[in-house]
Amino acid sequence: MGSLDLSRFALVVVDAQRAFDDGEYWGKRNNPDRDANIASLIGHWAERGWPLVYVRHDSVATGSPLHPSSPGHQFKDYLKAEPDLLVVKSVNSAFHGNPDLDAWLRERRLNGIVVCGITTNHCCETTARVGDNLGHRVHFALDATHTFDREGLDGETITADDLGRVTAANLNGEFALVVSTAALRSGDLEVRR
Repeated sequence: MGSLDLSRFALVVVDAQRAFDDGEYWGKRNNPDRDANIASLIGHWAERGWPLVYVRHDSVATGSPLHPSSPGHQFKDYLKAEPDLLVVKSVNSAFHGNPDLDAWLRERRLNGIVVCGITTNHCCETTARVGDNLGHRVHFALDATHTFDREGLDGETITADDLGRVTAANLNGEFALVVSTAALRSGDLEVRR
């Protein structure tokens, strides 16, 4: 590992919206430190004037807690810093939202992205995969994400912790470098590509 200059990496904060605090709707989640870690990364980027992107999910399903008419649609309170870009999407990948994140990154000749937010194995993982496929260097802040337990096809529960571990295994070295909040704050990261 060595020191990596992250000043040319956009922090992409995916779907840090109030709806995900509703445990009755979503079920059991992992990583109770997720909010503190996302807030820490936002503060770190904002204090330095580094590129900051917020991504918001606007569900098209009227009954969804992420629908624009729902109070859960709002960002969490710790997203106080003004982003350089707000991407609005109704699918999993931030690269399939509006405005075009890929074009924005290329216009600024940024070196890559750091992905954090909600949920680990859905919108965060999909954003990381698509970002890599488009040629961006991707760092995935696993401890600044969380997910929820899911029911497998066999009816057994797959825990949120297991889903997070699988996402990390799927991404690391293939689509992204999986890193911690502490490593991102210190810049002590492996240089990839």
